[in-house]
Amino acid sequence: MLSLFKSKPFLKDLLSDNYIDIHSHLLPGIDDGAKTIGDTLKLAKAFAEIGISQFITTPHIKHHFWDNSPEVIRTNQQETAMALKENGIITPFRAAAEYFMDDWFENHFKTEKLLTLKDNYVLVEISYISPPAQLHKTLFDLQVAGYIPVLAHPERYLYYHQNFSEYEKLKKSGCLFQLNLLATVGYYGSGVTKISEELLKKGMYDFVGSDVHHRNHMKELGKKIKIKNASALKEVIANNQFFKF
Repeated sequence: MLSLFKSKPFLKDLLSDNYIDIHSHLLPGIDDGAKTIGDTLKLAKAFAEIGISQFITTPHIKHHFWDNSPEVIRTNQQETAMALKENGIITPFRAAAEYFMDDWFENHFKTEKLLTLKDNYVLVEISYISPPAQLHKTLFDLQVAGYIPVLAHPERYLYYHQNFSEYEKLKKSGCLFQLNLLATVGYYGSGVTKISEELLKKGMYDFVGSDVHHRNHMKELGKKIKIKNASALKEVIANNQFFKF
């Protein structure tokens, strides 16, 4: 009987000392994440305090919004690594990218090498307003080009909430799912938390990510989870060991 009243765990306590984060926006002044190197230092320090052992920061690449190139991202990463080291922050980190899937992206990956999370695993996202008309074709072409798509935060695409079969179609299309951890504490609203729990229940998530942009996101990691199945969440968190470097 006592187990029925057991308190839910704090999210940060589920992130063990060997957790590897694969989705964050810590590089300064490059997208809608950290604005300054000072912001980056604070976020990276907070990562270390939680116990995050490694992280991959993933600045946006979206044509006409964030026209980041691999060269710009790598240079920023190198300068940031030096700043972190100078300030005693030794958490290993790499830089990849979060690609917005649109017509530009469809042409881009056919001619240019993408910044990947590891090997051929590439982090992608789609519009919050409506899915791309050619989404499944793009996913197919992306795989033909040799990449494995990891879809960021599928729980946040509200237009799929009333049509769960679309999630199943995406999985059948070879798309891996990355859960935003903040969805489990209710940060994006109850509807997003509910659908994330459903996706967890059906074993559809492959990896997780913090998607940290700023200190408010860091604060959310210190809250208790609102989903019921903490054990399923822990299993998906453990999957991130695949990205150890």
